[in-house]
Amino acid sequence: MKKKILVVDDSALMRRVICDIINNDNRFEVADRATNGLEALDLLSRKSYDAVVLDVNMPKMNGLQLLQELRKYKISAKIMMASTDTKEGAQTTLDALELGAMDFVHKPENAFDCRGDVFKEEMLRILDAIANSNMPVIDNRLQQEAIKVKEQRVVEIVQKQPIKRTGNKLVAIASSTGGPKALQSVIPKLPKNLNAPVLIVQHMPKGFTATLADRLNAMSSIPVKEAAEGDVLLPGNVYLAMGGLHMNVQRNVAGTYSIHYTDEPSREGVKPCANYMYESLSDSHYDEIVCVVMTGMGADGTVGIRNLEENKKVHVIAQNQESCVVYGMPKSVVNAGLTDTVVPLDEIAQEIILNVGVK
Repeated sequence: MKKKILVVDDSALMRRVICDIINNDNRFEVADRATNGLEALDLLSRKSYDAVVLDVNMPKMNGLQLLQELRKYKISAKIMMASTDTKEGAQTTLDALELGAMDFVHKPENAFDCRGDVFKEEMLRILDAIANSNMPVIDNRLQQEAIKVKEQRVVEIVQKQPIKRTGNKLVAIASSTGGPKALQSVIPKLPKNLNAPVLIVQHMPKGFTATLADRLNAMSSIPVKEAAEGDVLLPGNVYLAMGGLHMNVQRNVAGTYSIHYTDEPSREGVKPCANYMYESLSDSHYDEIVCVVMTGMGADGTVGIRNLEENKKVHVIAQNQESCVVYGMPKSVVNAGLTDTVVPLDEIAQEIILNVGVK
C-alpha cells in the first residue's frame, strides 16, 4: 500500500513539482495539498498521513508556527522540512527539528532545479525513512521534568561516586535522522571531566554542523565544537564532524591524535560517513574505543565498527528501537552481532560514563 503524504507549500509551482516527484515514486502518493500552515493544521486535526513535507516560509502561518500549534494541541505528525531556508538558515532548521520535525531537505530556490536527480533522490530517501519511522512522542511538561530528573541523577552519580577507569579511551558516536534532538539527550549529561575525547558523526550537510555544535555547547558543561582540521583530541572535549567532508583521526609525530578531513565521495549515501571515522581509528593506540550508534536511517557504522574490531578493543552501545526516530543504524549493528549494550536514549550518557570514567 502506498504511503499517504501531505504537501504544504505556498508556491503553486513548487507544490506541483514536489507532488510530481512523490507521485512518480510507487512507494508514495500525495493524499492532500495545503498552501499554508493554517490549511495544514485543519487537515492534520482531521486526518492522518504517513508523512508531511512542510515548507518554512508561508503566509498566514509558517512552518515553525505550525509545528508549535501541533505541539500545543498534541497532534502527532511525521514531518520533513523542505525549504530554501534550510540551506543557510541552519538556526531555523534546528528550531524546526526541536519543535518536532524529523529531518529536512534543502529545496533549491528555483523550482526547475528541483527536477534534478540529486534533489529527487535525497528527498525520496529521507521521505521513505520518515514515512516508515516511529511516530514522534509529543513532549509535555511532565516528560520534560522527568528528563531533567534523570539528567540530574547522572550528574549526581559522577559527583558523589567518581567512576575511575584506567587506560586511554575514546568515544565515537554515529547518528542520523532524529540525531540532532537525540544528541541533546546525551551530550549535556556528559561531565567536563570525562576521561575521553568524544567524536560525533551526525549526517548533516555543510553549513548546519557548526550551528548544531554551538547549540550543544550552550547546553553542556563539556565543551562542544565543530571539529576543525588539525584539532588535537583532548579528554573532556566533544568534536562534531563538519558537514560535507569525511572526518578521520590521525596519529601525530608527538603521539597525540588529531582531526583530518578527506573529500572522498559519499559513502552509505552520506557525507560525513561514520564508517570512515571508525576505520581511521584501527591503527590508533587507544586502549578501547566506545562506539555509540544512535537513531538514523541506513546502516552507517556497521562496516566501520566490524573493521575496527579486528584491531582494537571495542565496546559498542546501541540505542534501542523504542527510543529511535528511525531504527536503521542501531538495528544494523545489533543484527550484525556487534553490540555489547542496547539501551534507551536517556541511558546512553550513563553507559558512556560507566565505560570511560572521569578524570
